[in-house]
Amino acid sequence: MNKKISLGATITLMIMAAAVTFSITMIYYMDVFNGKVYNLKERETMYSKLSELDRIVRANYIDEIDEDELDEALADGYIVGTGDKYARYFTPEEYESYMIDLEGRIVGIGVSAQQDPSGYILIKEVYAESPAAIVGLQAGDLIVKVDDLDVNAETYQQASDAIRGEEGSKVNITYRRESEDTTIEVTRRKVDIPTVFSRMIDNNIGYVQITQFNDSTSTQFSNQVDTLISQGAQALVFDLRNNGGGTLTSVTKMLDKLLPEGNIVSATYKDGTTEVLATSDANEVALPMVVLTNGKTASAAELFTQALRDYNKGKSVGTTTYGKGTMQTVKKLNDGSAVNITVARYLPPSGVSYDGEGIKPDYEVELTADMEANLENLDETTDPQLKKALEVVISSLRGEGIEPDTEEETSQPTESSVEADGAETSAPETPADDSTAA
Repeated sequence: MNKKISLGATITLMIMAAAVTFSITMIYYMDVFNGKVYNLKERETMYSKLSELDRIVRANYIDEIDEDELDEALADGYIVGTGDKYARYFTPEEYESYMIDLEGRIVGIGVSAQQDPSGYILIKEVYAESPAAIVGLQAGDLIVKVDDLDVNAETYQQASDAIRGEEGSKVNITYRRESEDTTIEVTRRKVDIPTVFSRMIDNNIGYVQITQFNDSTSTQFSNQVDTLISQGAQALVFDLRNNGGGTLTSVTKMLDKLLPEGNIVSATYKDGTTEVLATSDANEVALPMVVLTNGKTASAAELFTQALRDYNKGKSVGTTTYGKGTMQTVKKLNDGSAVNITVARYLPPSGVSYDGEGIKPDYEVELTADMEANLENLDETTDPQLKKALEVVISSLRGEGIEPDTEEETSQPTESSVEADGAETSAPETPADDSTAA
């Protein structure tokens, strides 16, 4: 027998349901409102203090205030005050320069230079097939004049900037070699900054040094690895010592070339969500590999190192890395300035973060302070870390197997995350080379 619900009971149930819905909705919106009120109070306190400070300074400061400079300083101070040690504020000019650096390309004559004690521009390196190489400039030449500008300690930066210019434009360079000055005309053009250097050791070991990861690095890397393999390389040694990182896009392209199918890197964001940023296809380089690291191996360079270990593709030799496992992104502001802020912690294939700890090498080999300072002058006969790396890959080729110094086991990659678009990383606060590209 079916029971009928009275109209009164039905209305009562509807009222109760509506009341519950209203209560839940009110609780939600009260939380949202309270959050907004809290933020408003927080902002009001901040702006009130800044306003008070501004009134005091403007009423008492004896000199004129440069309003543009003040605005830039306020923006920079805010970023510093966040406590994000990798964050940075860029003026419009700094932002433009930073983006050019990430591209790994310049419009200039194609040299790496630094200030000589005399104040002149000392050419450290002439890029292959660059305008500078074509006209015969050499490492060690001193640039003493750029067009009509004499180079000295006071004009050094101005002269360095003047070497760059519009693609296809010309610049007169006066250089000094063996006490003789020569003036030449050079046509500026777009030049890729070399970041990958390779050679063959003992006819069958390919040595690849990567100095940073920018947008042009992956192409240089792929070409040089292919060349080494075509020349008969049976193993690869990757030197990432003093590599402070760069873009995530470049390092993941390079890892895709080396690794089998699977995840390369994941990121965990502020809201707790984790997603895969890059994956590798089934194509891989099936050779023994070793990575050289030190305390200045950081960010993208650490991901490169750990990804090879996670897939059991290679070992690492040297000392513990810097320990930067966070990801930054650049946000452009309305006036052309920009801010670079930390937005996620990224994870290697194993999912185990090395942020703040670094990556301990499989084979720990220390260098003396003098060796560290002159690393670029060492080779396989004088570099203990490189010697050990060669020993490891040669052992792998012979099938002998050398036991790692560490007791840690590398974890296997996980494949539980969701695929997503890539993002960029930036280098940590490690000491920078004082040379510039021009």
